[in-house]
Amino acid sequence: MVNVTFEQAQRWYPGADSPAVPGIDLEIRDGEFMVLVGPSGCGKSTTLRMLAGLEEVTSGRILIGERDITHLPPKDRDIAMVFQNYALYPHMTVGENMGFALKMAKVADAERKERVAEAARILGLTEYLDRKPKALSGGQRQRVAMGRAIVRQPQVFCMDEPLSNLDAKMRVQTRTDIARLQADLGVTTVYVTHDQVEAMTMGDRVAVMKDGVLQQVDTPLALYDRPVNLFVAGFIGSPQMNLLAATAADGQARIGQYLVPVDPAAASRMKGAITVGVRPEAWRVVSAEEGGLPVRVTVVEELGADNFVYGTSDVEGTPSNVIIRLPGRDAVRKGDTVHVTTDPANVHVFDTETGARLSD
Repeated sequence: MVNVTFEQAQRWYPGADSPAVPGIDLEIRDGEFMVLVGPSGCGKSTTLRMLAGLEEVTSGRILIGERDITHLPPKDRDIAMVFQNYALYPHMTVGENMGFALKMAKVADAERKERVAEAARILGLTEYLDRKPKALSGGQRQRVAMGRAIVRQPQVFCMDEPLSNLDAKMRVQTRTDIARLQADLGVTTVYVTHDQVEAMTMGDRVAVMKDGVLQQVDTPLALYDRPVNLFVAGFIGSPQMNLLAATAADGQARIGQYLVPVDPAAASRMKGAITVGVRPEAWRVVSAEEGGLPVRVTVVEELGADNFVYGTSDVEGTPSNVIIRLPGRDAVRKGDTVHVTTDPANVHVFDTETGARLSD
């Protein structure tokens, strides 16, 4: 087990006007499950492929432990890759697919069979070793792809959106399996996804990327509680954070006629146009007499334990979308108008122009 280090690693495709990854600095700790997350085109897969040796590093370098692997061919990096498509050989059995890389490496038959059997036991595939891939479900095929990586006993796992082809229920089950497996094996893992729910539930730490640039690297809860800028605030969280245009007014944030209480640190830094962020669960419904921000309900998602209320608040003639999370039995209906407020500790304040966080 080793750490992985990116030192100003850049990928600039020939003929492009700008680099896909301008120069990333990232330290992935020994045995850590690091998730790279961001929207399509943000450079996360390119970063992973640079580590795997599938993309050339234009400048900078990448280290595995103390070893500079920047220009080594993929076969010499001691990395195992799991792709979005399973890439299984249809004419081979599960056991043959899992042991193929070891066969090419001329590993002795006895050792090869032992490693395949152990990986199959870990993944719950023992009874399927003699089946062909076409006789397996999507989740089972992805586990075979995982097993093929495990038997190699690599220093680093690289996973490029391995759950994208699975249905919703299977994704939940398989992501739990992968996280548990990685914790058991203790192998340093770099996992790429565009799904922030996957990132939040699987990663020891999460690296949020935009336009090839790291925005924030932290634990899932730290990203949720203290996003460093507007992009991270809007990207992390499901449903996403409410982001409302406001202006600074005497140490408070003004949204139309409603004054949002903010913490003292943010109050001392606010000037002009600001953006106020409030998580859906941080709103508190109050009576019309108590004031609060009026929200006209347009959609109610009843999920049993919770209701997600979607509405608009007509602030100075400009409708702003608002999402409120309520206990599942609260009676709120489409067309109702509810009034909501929150506490200063739950308010995130950002500079609208730069996107930088102003709250403490």
